[in-house]
Amino acid sequence: MDRIINGFFDSGKWYKGNLHSHTTKSDGMLSPDKAVQDFRAHGYSFLSLTDHNQYNDYSQKYNCDDFILLPGIEAAAVLYDTRGECIRVHHINGILGTEEMQKHAEKELLKNGQTYGPFEYHEKWEGRKVAQDIIDDLHRRGCIVTYNHPIWSRIEPDELINLHGIDMLEIYNYNTENESGTGYDTSFWDMMLRRGVWQNADAADDNHNGGIFDDAFGGFIMVKAEELSQDGIVTAIRNGSYYSSSGPEIYDWDVNENNVNICCSPAVKINLIADGYVGAGTSVIARPGTYLEKCQIPIRGTEHYIRVECIDENGHVAWTNPIFTGK
Repeated sequence: MDRIINGFFDSGKWYKGNLHSHTTKSDGMLSPDKAVQDFRAHGYSFLSLTDHNQYNDYSQKYNCDDFILLPGIEAAAVLYDTRGECIRVHHINGILGTEEMQKHAEKELLKNGQTYGPFEYHEKWEGRKVAQDIIDDLHRRGCIVTYNHPIWSRIEPDELINLHGIDMLEIYNYNTENESGTGYDTSFWDMMLRRGVWQNADAADDNHNGGIFDDAFGGFIMVKAEELSQDGIVTAIRNGSYYSSSGPEIYDWDVNENNVNICCSPAVKINLIADGYVGAGTSVIARPGTYLEKCQIPIRGTEHYIRVECIDENGHVAWTNPIFTGK
C-alpha cells in the first residue's frame, strides 16, 4: 500500500444520530413528538423512528435546519417453538435511502403507516434465507438496511455471517446491553470481515423508554457529511464516513503503508483489530494518570482490513468502520 487511506470524508461537518428508536406507534413509551424533542435536546441532528413492523415517515412534520428524521421501520422475522415461545428472531431496519435510490427502486416504496411483517415461522426455518429475503426486499424498496442485535436475537453465526447487502451491522445496542448484557456484537462483525465482506457497523439506542433501565442516548453514530439532509447523511453512511460510539469521539484516522494514525477524545486504551495470523493486531494502553489522544500504531502492511476501538476511562467505546487496504 503506497497511499494514505482516510477513514472519513476530507470535508463536511459532524452530525450525531440514532438509527434505532421506538415510539408509541409500536412498543415504545414516547410519542413521536416527545422523542424528537428529547433527542434534539441531547444534541442529536438526525433520528430514525424505526417502530416494529410499521414504516413511518414524519420528515415533513419535523425536518428543520438543524434536525432531520430519516423515515424507517424495524421489520421482524420470528421463529417460534412448539410452545409458542420466540426462540430466534431477525430484526432488520429499513431506512429510506437517497433520492437516487428511491428513483431507481425496483419495487414500490414503503408508505407512511404501512405494515411490513412480522414474518412468522414455527419450529424450523431457513434462517439465512429468511433474513436475506428481507434485506433484498428492503433494498428493492429504496432503503438502506441495518441488521440489529444478533446476540440478543439468538442468531447462529451461519444465519448471519454469509448474508450480503447489510449496510450496517449493529455492533452495539444500548438497550440490550442494559437489559441483559447482550449489547456487543463485534465477534460477528470480525467473522464477516475476515471473510472479505466489506461490512460497516453502527451503534444505536434501540430505546423504548420503559423506565425499568436506561436505554436512551447511550449508543449513536457520528456522521461526517457535506450537509444535514436525507441525501447528505445517507450518502455519508454508504461511504463509511462515520464512526459508532457509546461515548468517546474520533476526530480523524487514516492508514498508510507503515502506520495507523488516530486522533480521538481522551482514551485509556486503543485497540487495533486486524485479520491475519493468530494474535494479529495490537492494543496501546495509556500510562497511569495519562490519556491517549493522538496515536500512531505500526502495522505489518499485510493486513487486509484494519479497524480501531477507542476506550475511555469509563469503559465506553468508539468504533471506526474498517479500512480495507487492498492487499
